[in-house]
Amino acid sequence: MTMLTGPPAVPVPPPPPRETGPWPVVAAVLTGFWAVLVTVPGQVTGWLVDQVVLVSGLDRALAVWPVVAAATVLLVGAPALALALAPRSPALRATGRAWTAGVLTLGAATLLRVVPPVHHEAYLAALAVTAALLAFVAERLTRRRPVVPPAATGEAGRGGRFGAVPLLAIAAGLATLLPWAWIGALGGALETLLAGLAAAALGVLAGVLLGPGFWAAFGAGSSRRPVRAALLGGLVAGVTLTLLAAGAGQSGAQLPALVLLPPLGFVLGALDAAARHGGRAAGSAPARWLVGLALAGPLAFTDPEEVTLLLAAARDVPYWVAVGTGAGFAVAALLAVGYGVLFARSRSGAPRRGPAALAAGALLAAVAVVYVVPGQPGLHGERLLVVLREQADLSGLPAGAPGRAGRDARAAEVYRRLVATADRTQGDLRRTLRGLRLNPTPYYLVNAIETDGGPAVRAWLSGRPEVARVLVGQRPRPLPAAAPPARGDAPAPTGPTWNVSLIGADRVWSELGVTGAGVVVGSSDSGVDGRHPALAAGFRGGDDSWYDPWEHRRAPADRGGHGTHTLGSAVGRDGIGVAPGARWVGCVNLDRNLGSPARYLDCLQFMLAPFPPGGDPFTDGRPARAPDVLTNSWGCPPLEGCDPGALRPATAALAAAGILVVAAAGNTGPHCGSIADPPAPYPDVLTVGAVDRSRRLTDFSSRGPAATAGKPDLVAPGAAVPSAFPGGGYATLDGTSMATPQVAGVVALMWSANPALVGDLDRTRRILADTATPATVPAGAPCGGTRDLVGAGLVDAYAAVRAARATSSG
Repeated sequence: MTMLTGPPAVPVPPPPPRETGPWPVVAAVLTGFWAVLVTVPGQVTGWLVDQVVLVSGLDRALAVWPVVAAATVLLVGAPALALALAPRSPALRATGRAWTAGVLTLGAATLLRVVPPVHHEAYLAALAVTAALLAFVAERLTRRRPVVPPAATGEAGRGGRFGAVPLLAIAAGLATLLPWAWIGALGGALETLLAGLAAAALGVLAGVLLGPGFWAAFGAGSSRRPVRAALLGGLVAGVTLTLLAAGAGQSGAQLPALVLLPPLGFVLGALDAAARHGGRAAGSAPARWLVGLALAGPLAFTDPEEVTLLLAAARDVPYWVAVGTGAGFAVAALLAVGYGVLFARSRSGAPRRGPAALAAGALLAAVAVVYVVPGQPGLHGERLLVVLREQADLSGLPAGAPGRAGRDARAAEVYRRLVATADRTQGDLRRTLRGLRLNPTPYYLVNAIETDGGPAVRAWLSGRPEVARVLVGQRPRPLPAAAPPARGDAPAPTGPTWNVSLIGADRVWSELGVTGAGVVVGSSDSGVDGRHPALAAGFRGGDDSWYDPWEHRRAPADRGGHGTHTLGSAVGRDGIGVAPGARWVGCVNLDRNLGSPARYLDCLQFMLAPFPPGGDPFTDGRPARAPDVLTNSWGCPPLEGCDPGALRPATAALAAAGILVVAAAGNTGPHCGSIADPPAPYPDVLTVGAVDRSRRLTDFSSRGPAATAGKPDLVAPGAAVPSAFPGGGYATLDGTSMATPQVAGVVALMWSANPALVGDLDRTRRILADTATPATVPAGAPCGGTRDLVGAGLVDAYAAVRAARATSSG
């Protein structure tokens, strides 16, 4: 009698032979520990070096990641290769081969970080191609040299590639993706697509390295030791995933992966046990899906340029990346335990496809809901600033009458010429960009257009004859929640602050009776707390004294505090400001301590020709309402999209209009030649360094020589400077940011004492230089000489105002 049976089961190989002693296992454990000990600190150290170089304002150290790659491959690859050549143990050979392949992948992927972060799409494309090629090579080698008999390497049975076990892997991967859908935001369309491709390619590579042959070496097919097989294989898989994670992303983006991926090795071990209950090996699909989805989070939902120490002071991207990483690790750990209990220890049979599909579908819906509702849906790619070849001709401007009347006439003519040049030269390009729905925004202060677009659009624009160059402007991705607004907790000073007295501003008030009345100071910064008691009365008011291109707030406000502090040192009352009688106008060019060439231009244009809310800068500008002197405690580094000449036409136009631009030298000292980020190096900008209470140059103050002019021009107190802070309180800060507004305040005092000097930038600069007092330079300081360290010296408000008055009578 013939018995009716189902399809024959896939043959199950016998368990691998026992080790001849404990030493091979000890060697494997030590090698795994060594691999993690070398890899993780190496990656963290490489990122920290990148950050120190960035914060210090130095050129990017291209050799950092090749050195890290070479050291890791040599230190980890040698012992891993020795395990791969183990003569008697399939488990040791599988371990060694997985780790050797993992560290070689790490080395190749780490070398890709020589691609500048600003070209993130190019990096992601290179990572995807590299991972795909490595997966292809590894697959061919695995087929040629199987570790175990091929009978154990079939795909997970029930349901084929989308059977119960692959569906459980998809569910686990989606679970690890949930935190990123909440805390992160996608970049541009091409950037998101390439991030997905890179994650998928790395998942395919993980599937090859941790495929059926790998798990068979640890007992796949054996029902006698499922927990042992899952634990040992999971440990080895976790180290392999650590090596893969180290190469998965630009500098900074790989750090979350180093935490997220290792626990998933135990998840894969449990899934292999689940497949084994069905009589087949797990196949490569679980690793492909699980690793690919897990890596999609940090690769697609974070911008590596924002995983930076520059944003670490507040609850910004580094904070939220840490939150997402912690949540993802918790999910991965829970999955490892839960799947282990369900499958590695259970003898209830193979998982069923229906419940697995339901779990995967529910988690897919959860990811979508979290992304759309509490998340940040949409695309948030970088913007391009297209700088045109032709810039406005501002030569031959009429001298005009002295004082404000002449300044207003020059500002009006400068504004007219700038707008006319932009309208004449931008028309065709504007129409083309609008037709392509790239949302162009025209500028006139620099003849330029900001537009959407990725690498393809950038290449096309760069080839147009009217285009000089195309810059990639930083665009911060949105956060799940705004950082708490800054608040000052120090009490109000009881008299003039030490810095005000050091430069003699209090003597100008008391002895000369000059407070800055009649002069308007413009501040471009993080904003201004317009309700602060030291600043509220000084606001000029009207509908053209405040502009916020980020959030379009109608009233002065400041979340970060930096702008309130700097403006307080210029015009604040109650003893904190150098020119407390001057009025002020403000603009927000920084958000979360980041800017871009376009946002800086937004504010500089507003300062040349203020306009009402919702107005068109090209047609509604009011140059007669321009402030007299601008305080700028910011710089535009390459990270934000500026090249050395990005803002040069802007400061030249403001100078031609008779508006004095005062700018911070930067805080990248004591390196020589560190005055580099626009606008500080420009010759028509008054650049300010910082000294302490003892008139000694601070270590952080940036130094010359600059490429275009002798810098800095002057120094002012910049260490432990007290000033206003949002919420009505006060705070003490360090930086050339704090020194800069004091020089702007001195100019306000000079022009208040002698209105005929308004707009006369040459005479004003000469008086400031001639009346400056010596500043102390550290012994043995290099950089070419005293002028490259402190310029003309420490600004002297009392002497400068007296000289300004003498000029009016002479």
